[in-house]
Amino acid sequence: MSLPDPVALAVPVFVLLIVAEMVAIRLGAKGRYYWRDAGSSLALGFGNTLASALFGGLVVGMMVWLSQWRLFEVPVTWWSLALLVLLDDLLYYVFHRSAHRVRWFWASHVIHHSSRHYNLSTALRQTWTGFFSLSFLFRLPLVLIGFPVEWVIFVGAVNLVYQFWIHTEVVGRLPRWVEAVMNTPSHHRVHHATNPRYLDRNYAGMFIVWDRLFGTFEPERDDEKPRYGIIRNLSGHNPLWAAVHEWVAIARDLRAARSAAEVWRLVAGPPGWKSGETADALRAAWIRQGKG
Repeated sequence: MSLPDPVALAVPVFVLLIVAEMVAIRLGAKGRYYWRDAGSSLALGFGNTLASALFGGLVVGMMVWLSQWRLFEVPVTWWSLALLVLLDDLLYYVFHRSAHRVRWFWASHVIHHSSRHYNLSTALRQTWTGFFSLSFLFRLPLVLIGFPVEWVIFVGAVNLVYQFWIHTEVVGRLPRWVEAVMNTPSHHRVHHATNPRYLDRNYAGMFIVWDRLFGTFEPERDDEKPRYGIIRNLSGHNPLWAAVHEWVAIARDLRAARSAAEVWRLVAGPPGWKSGETADALRAAWIRQGKG
């Protein structure tokens, strides 16, 4: 069965929504576009498309090869597809949390957080080095369970498409039942913020229930506006530097490493370990100041 590419189908809708958001902001809605930043986001999105074209076939081939050792033959039914959506989103949560807690994965994911603005163009800031960082490994368990490869790829793409619309300040809070179950713009604004209260929170893809279950949920507060970006923001808008700057920093740190233990921590430890600016350290300092 040949399935469509949800991302390719969604691109025209993405463009229309970005234009609509620009118009809404111009008419007084909350939010802001900075053209050099938005241009960098578009370039990073284009680079991600090229990287996917170069390496996507290898990932699919690996999935097909791995499916020889699947544990079950999962049929394509409504219940199996619903289960696949849930399991895929759970594994996305595991990946996303790892991408913030392990520097190796962060080096690839940091691209998405490198903008100090938060609008729909920010959603296009996608990695160029996901294949190199091995981020695709997190979805392989679905193939080993026995879900058809084409459906694993399709559902993963649907998850990515869903996350586009939550990158906006135009949409405030949604009805309570939606905010309780789904990932929303309010929840994801928290995720992109560098405020100590908000750091490394709300890793959800589609369903915020994972954060609620695993203790990483933080609601957006009216009295604390999110500050977007990364702890050490980039000084310019060069998309190439945004794509590789953390890999360059890792290589520089590894050259100065003095032991195997230090090498391990520089790669597998949390971002900011060397400088003492990990999310946990920054939050602890904030709490000691009596603000938490």
